[in-house]
Amino acid sequence: MARDNDPLLQPYQLRHLRLRTRIMTTSHEPAYPEDGMPKARYRAYHVERARAGVALTMTAGSATVSRDSPPVFNNVLAYKDEVVPWLKDLTDACHEHGAAVMIQLTHLGRRTSWSKADWLPVVSPSHEREAAHRAFPKRLEDWDIERIIANYADAAERMQAGGMDGLELQAYGHLMDQFWSPLTNTLDEPYGGALDNRLRFTFDVLRAVRKRVGPDFIVGVRYTGDEDLPGGLSPADGLEISRRLKECGMVDFLNVVRGHIDTDAGLTDLIPVQGMRSSPHLDFAGDIRAATGFPTFHAAKIQDVTTARYAISSGKLDMVGMTRAHMTDPHIVRKIIAGREDTIRPCVGANFCLDRIYQGGEAYCIHNPATGRELTMPHDIAPAAVKRRVVVVGAGPAGLEAARVAAERGHTVVVLEAAAKPGGQIRLTAQSPRRREMISIIDWRMARCEERGVVFRFNTLADVQAVIAEQPDVVIIATGGLPHTAVLRAGNELVVSTWDILSGDVAPGRNVLVYDDAGDHPALQAAEVIANTGAQVEIMTPDRAFAPEVMAMNLVPYMRSLQKQDVTFTVTFRLESVQRDGDGLRAIVGSDYGGVRKERHVDQVVVNHGTRPLDDLYFELKPLSGNEGAVDYPALLAGQAQSAVGAGKFQLFRIGDAVSARNTHAAIYDALRLVKDL
Repeated sequence: MARDNDPLLQPYQLRHLRLRTRIMTTSHEPAYPEDGMPKARYRAYHVERARAGVALTMTAGSATVSRDSPPVFNNVLAYKDEVVPWLKDLTDACHEHGAAVMIQLTHLGRRTSWSKADWLPVVSPSHEREAAHRAFPKRLEDWDIERIIANYADAAERMQAGGMDGLELQAYGHLMDQFWSPLTNTLDEPYGGALDNRLRFTFDVLRAVRKRVGPDFIVGVRYTGDEDLPGGLSPADGLEISRRLKECGMVDFLNVVRGHIDTDAGLTDLIPVQGMRSSPHLDFAGDIRAATGFPTFHAAKIQDVTTARYAISSGKLDMVGMTRAHMTDPHIVRKIIAGREDTIRPCVGANFCLDRIYQGGEAYCIHNPATGRELTMPHDIAPAAVKRRVVVVGAGPAGLEAARVAAERGHTVVVLEAAAKPGGQIRLTAQSPRRREMISIIDWRMARCEERGVVFRFNTLADVQAVIAEQPDVVIIATGGLPHTAVLRAGNELVVSTWDILSGDVAPGRNVLVYDDAGDHPALQAAEVIANTGAQVEIMTPDRAFAPEVMAMNLVPYMRSLQKQDVTFTVTFRLESVQRDGDGLRAIVGSDYGGVRKERHVDQVVVNHGTRPLDDLYFELKPLSGNEGAVDYPALLAGQAQSAVGAGKFQLFRIGDAVSARNTHAAIYDALRLVKDL
């Protein structure tokens, strides 16, 4: 589509601010601040997207305005004066590339913990605890309300001093929404009771902010137009709130969401993950825009350009948020302009980014390891000064990333793969209908490899002779691993692996024990396959909680599926042995805590205990290589090439699960940081 005719590439005038396209990233907290400040790493993350053409990068989800709103996701601390110069550096750098920059301000209310930061009491308009963060709040007093209103105004002034083009106030799940919702506001007048009173805090904040920043600074509100909870804010309430926000004369745009975030399930419906419907709240946001005629922004699993284009062309939105999509590929706008939409790295909805944040980590994309590492990892691969011949063994995610990056460096690349198709473990993962989007990780890399002339030899069980015949300068072993099920004192020959179930090589039993001592996706995926046949399933783990590696938002679809079936969950028990018992099996169960022996009588035991490296070829090649497989870690971590080897020798490396059982992100990161300097 020509640029002049593409709805996404048309400018948008928001009062005095001209936004160059209709694509934005909405506020989100990738947890990159240092000491609560948006320093070099945080700045580089946003600048990368600004450089590539995004119209508006909305920072901080959310910057906290008060000391009794301690961040739980390593948020920006907007209550500190020292934030101003860091913000100025960030906004100046983004402005140099033509992008507008805004920030989101909030008080978390009950959505935090009293045991963080200064150990001040959590506050809310009621004593009702939020399930997700578990803190029992203090019900706000009048002096708390006055203090927090002033904190908002102070923070807004700092944001303006930091060069921001505007800000938005967060009003879903956080303190403002806790005032709005009848479920979380038990205050008396003037801040409790009727809707007018429940909105009073928000309008008091808006007045205080406007008084401080003046009438020309852009201010919006990101809010829920429907809590989708019995007794909570209804769509009719949301529409009325939308009208009032428009008519108050203090708000410049509405950023609409739908749902609630006080539980993992609610959060996942508001921000859908893979296997869930794309853009589920777009029509709802469009209804708000149609009813108010007011500038409307929205984001929720709008991960592809076609959907984003429809959101604008249909008039449902004025600005479309593609936030997780830009974590996967920060260069979306640049590629649209260049007519290369087909090369956009697809967001697969794995939600590795958000789930890591909610477990106290930093946001990383499952298949773009440069995101969040812009200071050390490239999004664009630079050509090598010397062209070499690279042989990659294995066409899973690690091997394909190694091949892609090597080819973009200009090297000649040959990939040897034992299977008939690429994909490795991801092809197994994608057997699950809900996780079929994962195959895009493979498809995207195959397309990039084919563009660069990578030669693939499928159905090739590589041995030393096959590798040497390619006359390589570099050999990269990415053969992955095989399931490790020999974890019992006795009876290991009687169990099957999760791979056996997922591949269909072994039919599910009727009464099955799934023993999960790895805590990752395969156990739950296998349990789902088995349970869907009508079988009785017990998922057992020695951990205190099951599936800790799956993380909160990805766990929700599994639970919605498994809880409807005949499935039970048992924690803190360890499977010790299995023996034959007539036509079935007797499983002997103990505990790390001691003093317990139980039995289970089942007809199938499925074990999930990760993989062991498939590394025979690596060790056979090791003595023939110039570096004997060694990796110079100081050079690797410093972003420098590995030392050259003597003439007639090849360098040998192994990556991904061929080293040890980890995850998809680790495998791809292994490949990128090694091969980018090859």
